[in-house]
Formats: sequence, C-alpha cells, structure tokens
Amino acid sequence: MKIGLITIVALVGSAFLANVLLEDPGYVVINFRGYLVETSVFLLAALVVSFIILVWLLLKLIRAPRKLGEAAARYRSGRAGQRLTRGMIEIAEGNFAKGERMLARTAHKSDAPLLNYLQAARAAHLLGDDERRDAWLRQAYEQTPEAANAVLLTQAELQLDQGQYEPALATLRKLEENSPNHGRALLLLGRVYRHLHDWDNLATLLPRLRKLKNMDPTTIAEWTVRVHSERLHQAADGNTVELVWQDIPKSDRKIEGVKDEYFASLIRTGLHDKAEKELAAELKGNWRGPLVRLYGLADASNVTKQLKRAEVWLTTYPEDTDLLLAAARLCLKSELWGKARSYLETVISLKPTPEAYQEYGTLLNRLGESDAAANAFQQGLSIVSAVAPPNEVPRLTADPQTASELPRLGNDTATP
Repeated sequence: MKIGLITIVALVGSAFLANVLLEDPGYVVINFRGYLVETSVFLLAALVVSFIILVWLLLKLIRAPRKLGEAAARYRSGRAGQRLTRGMIEIAEGNFAKGERMLARTAHKSDAPLLNYLQAARAAHLLGDDERRDAWLRQAYEQTPEAANAVLLTQAELQLDQGQYEPALATLRKLEENSPNHGRALLLLGRVYRHLHDWDNLATLLPRLRKLKNMDPTTIAEWTVRVHSERLHQAADGNTVELVWQDIPKSDRKIEGVKDEYFASLIRTGLHDKAEKELAAELKGNWRGPLVRLYGLADASNVTKQLKRAEVWLTTYPEDTDLLLAAARLCLKSELWGKARSYLETVISLKPTPEAYQEYGTLLNRLGESDAAANAFQQGLSIVSAVAPPNEVPRLTADPQTASELPRLGNDTATP
C-alpha cells in the first residue's frame, strides 16, 4: 500500500515536472575551480535524485546482513519459545520424557535457557532420574550464575519431594550462606528439620520463621508445640523436665499443647505431687479434657485429698466423662471398688471410650467377674477397630499397671 502510494505520487510529480520543463527546460551553470558545467534543470534534478537513490541502496546493502541476522534470531527465538511452551504442555499432560527432550533441545536457542533447564530438571525428577535432574540443574547454574538461589531452591524442593532430607539439608545450608534470610529457604529448612526430628535446630529456627510475613501461622503453631513437646518428652528425669520448661519462652508456655506435655512429663518422671498441684491450679481457670485426664493419672501422695477435689468438681461438671474417668481411676487407687464401678458405668453410658472399657474390664477382673471383664475388653476393642486402621489398633490388656500408663500426647502429624 505504501509503495503503491509512493509510485503514484512519483508518476504524478514526474508528469508535472515534464510538462513544465518541456516549455522551458531551464539552464544551470556551475563554475568550480576553473571547471564550467552547463546543464538543464531537469538533468540536474535527475542526477540529484539518482544520487540519493544510489546512497539509499548502498545503505540498504550495508545493513542487510545485520537485518537478516536479526530476522533469523527472531525466528529462532520464536521457534524456541514455541518449543518451550510445547514442552511445558507435554509435562503438564504427563508426557515427561517428551517434554524433557523438547526443553533440552531448544535450551541453547532460548532467550531464557534457565527456564528450559529448570523445567527439564522437573521432568527428569518426575521420571525418577535424580542424576539427570541434577545435571540439568548444573547446566541451569552454568548458563545463569546470577540465578544460583533459584536453582538451589528448585533442587531443594525436588530433593524434599523425593524424601532426600540429608541432601536437601546440604542444599539449603548452601543457599542460606548466599541469602541468610530467604523466606522460602527458611521454610523448607524448617520442613527438613521437622522430618529429621532435629528439634533443637528447629527450635533455633522458629524465631526467624516468625518474622516472615507470609509464614503460615498454623504451621508455626504446630512446629512450636512439637519442638517443645519433644524436648520435654525426651527429658530423662524431673530435673531435666524443669530445666527444659524454664528454657521455653514464657509466651510459648501458655500454648495448650506445650502445657499438656509439661504436665505429662512431670507425671512420667515421677513428680506426681507437683503435677497434681499445678494441674489443679490450671484447671481452676482453664477447664479442659486433656488436663482432667492427666489429673486422674497423677499418682499424688495424698490420693484421698486428690479424690475429694475431683468429687467437688463433679458437683459442677456432673456429666463430664473425662472427670468421671479421672474420679474412677482415683477410686481404683484408693481401692474403692464400688465407687469406681459406678463412675465407670456412668462414663460408658454417657460416652463409651476404649479407656473406660479398659479400666472397667480391669476392675471386673479384680472383682472376679472374668466373663464380664472379657466382654468389656471386647467392647473397647470394637470401638478402637471402628476408628483406626487394623495396623494401628492398640492391644487392650487386663494388666492393672497398663491402665495407669501415661499416654503419649504428641502425635507425628505431617506438616504442610
């Protein structure tokens, strides 16, 4: 369109000039250093135009190789971009091997080879080839050294996905040397410590994680409880429990899960009187089932006083099954068989639990009612079987010592 317009304008202009010049072609004289040039205006104009056209053509010829190179580069880049897109589509559709080949083949032609290599590494990872995965990551780093953090972060994520916690730890520590406060790296480091049960290092990391703006508070809370609970649970004696408790920040001591494990650890290490006293004080302002159950497990030296306190609470919470079970256990310790039986039968009528049937079966065995005891154990086992997979069903026993064993409060839940 543009060329056609120029041609028409040129033809019209030429016709006009020709008409004018035919009437009077004009006369031009040029005298330069003794040389005299005489010509018509038309011829001079034709020479000037021809000179301009010649210069324009020469410039075009000079620029042609560069223009051709740029056009070829744009074509190759476009093709590489199309192959990158196609390779990512293949990976998304589950064709990992094909996607990896397409990404690797065009990486050296791509404007962003880092993306090609990272995606090829993910494809190799999904194919289960760790050696090729790491090879692509090395090439990504060699091609784009300034993206070292991105490469290391990708490697750590893929290693974590494979359950390779020790290699992931080494990768993340290297990343931490480059960027000590990298939020994503700190989060992954916390997950590694969590999976490795490295509670001391996770405890050291928690204050740094709390400073992250995008950190999930639920994860922080779960890790906080788990760290302190594990340290308390691993304490071998009462003195160590107290030392660990004093080492826990005051704000964390107020967390319910942490307090529960502290009381449980006091009972586990034989500090029953201290546990009973502190549980009673805690229950005055914070009535909770787990604390009530622990109160019934505390073997205080004055069990009579302990039982009286529980029975006073029963006037306020007459249908609290946790409190009824605790009172029943205290009655068993005091050998008040009739009261214990009454409390346990009330618990079973209100909310039957494996624990209640366990204690009830133990009591019936003591009273010589073996058939009824066997039936109680069977009832408790049926409840457990209904809520737990077969390989997680605990064994119910008539041993009275087992009924008083302290349950482990922390559970090994998976983190996000």
